[in-house]
Amino acid sequence: MSRGSALRRLAAHEGRWLMSLAWWVARRRIGVAPGERALGYAGAQAAIVYGLAFVCVVETVGIGVLLAGKAVVHEVMLFVDGYTVLTVLGLQAAAVTRPHVLGAAELRLRDGARREIRIPLERIASVRYDLRFVREQREDGGEVAELAVAGQTSVTVELSAPVVAVRLLGRRETVRTVRFHADEARAAVTAVREGMAARAAMREGAGMREAAGALEAEGAPGPGGTPEAAGTPVKQA
Repeated sequence: MSRGSALRRLAAHEGRWLMSLAWWVARRRIGVAPGERALGYAGAQAAIVYGLAFVCVVETVGIGVLLAGKAVVHEVMLFVDGYTVLTVLGLQAAAVTRPHVLGAAELRLRDGARREIRIPLERIASVRYDLRFVREQREDGGEVAELAVAGQTSVTVELSAPVVAVRLLGRRETVRTVRFHADEARAAVTAVREGMAARAAMREGAGMREAAGALEAEGAPGPGGTPEAAGTPVKQA
């Protein structure tokens, strides 16, 4: 990837988490349509993020006192420290306002403002509660994608067909297993399974309607139909 493309992606990421701060203040969520279910994951990292933000604020005040007599340096450091505090809070804001989303046709897994993995429900072979502690993020481009929060994942999704995951800087990966965290992991597993069952039933119903339509077009009786219903003349005794 070119340096210019990488810089554009980083700039877009900065814009997303800055926007998330405004949505966080407004108590709104991004990309959750009516009828879709949000699966939150920000709770696991909240204490860490707020603690780090507090440390950054204390540091900002301390640096401001130490550099009070040096106007230019003081202003520069005040800007840097202030932006650092915003960045830390933006991390939490992006996680709160961009939850995982379970829709009627797909499961969208998010990693704050960094990336999103879209999984059609019909490609999910199995989903289970699976608490794991991740020591380091996988960077080998393998077939497992991990969206850890506070160093842990709690749900594992196995796919019957691979999906493509795009990292922050644009690198594309083909994955067959996705591990992610949800604050209410067991409820998330149940919700995904229910969504899979509903999707399968809907597809089965659509298939039966198509088959019935094809039979009717050929002049044959549909399921449970009679020759009269199919338009076939019946001899009178």
